[in-house]
Amino acid sequence: MTQEMKGLLLEDRWAPVTSTMGFLESGAEQAAQAFANWHKGLEISRGLTVEVLPVTGTLEQVLSSLLPLTSGEGQRRYLFIPTRSTWTAYVESGWTGTDAASAMSVMARKLSIRCLRVVAVPHTLRGDRGRYGAVMLEVYGPKQPGKLNNYVRALAASNDGGRWVFDQSGEPFPFEQVEQYQARRVRDRFTFEMLKDYLRHLGLSPFEEDFYMPPGARAWLLQKTGPFTTAGREYTLEEARAARVL
Repeated sequence: MTQEMKGLLLEDRWAPVTSTMGFLESGAEQAAQAFANWHKGLEISRGLTVEVLPVTGTLEQVLSSLLPLTSGEGQRRYLFIPTRSTWTAYVESGWTGTDAASAMSVMARKLSIRCLRVVAVPHTLRGDRGRYGAVMLEVYGPKQPGKLNNYVRALAASNDGGRWVFDQSGEPFPFEQVEQYQARRVRDRFTFEMLKDYLRHLGLSPFEEDFYMPPGARAWLLQKTGPFTTAGREYTLEEARAARVL
């Protein structure tokens, strides 16, 4: 972990799973059941079974229910983790990490709630090893008349193949440090510290382990089984991390 992102969730040892996370402004069980109903509608014609299972334990024990991680279609798992707030965290079993954008966009519309996509990846690229850095926040809401998408606000500073770029869309929140968006160095326009500050204003502390799994709470694992078109490959967390040069 680089100094610029000191304080990532679980010291980043669950990357790439937790490098991108979704958050839904809903209870965990309600979110999981709504997600399952959506996917049952998609998968019933293919003969796949979608079930929702309760999971208890520490945060790392709960995350372990996603294993093994998978590529291709494979057997897919989706996890909804309660927090000490009104938000529920969302991660997936994909071996390259969680693809939260489409899921959070759809769930925001289906439940008429706010959903977030949060990305925090340290820039560790040296030669052909390491990762391209990124700090991103996307806020989705219910679909609004006249708009093609349901973005409320999006901010990103990321290394795009060797060049840092900054992007934003939507109206700034009152708590944003808008003057920072003019910083000379592009990567300084939206930093990890700014991301954490913005999330605190939204009621989240997603990089702190004790933010998750309050006493007595249960997480919910959605699991798909059945005749997949392609088998895919299974990975341990260690194999996925090695392949992603972590």
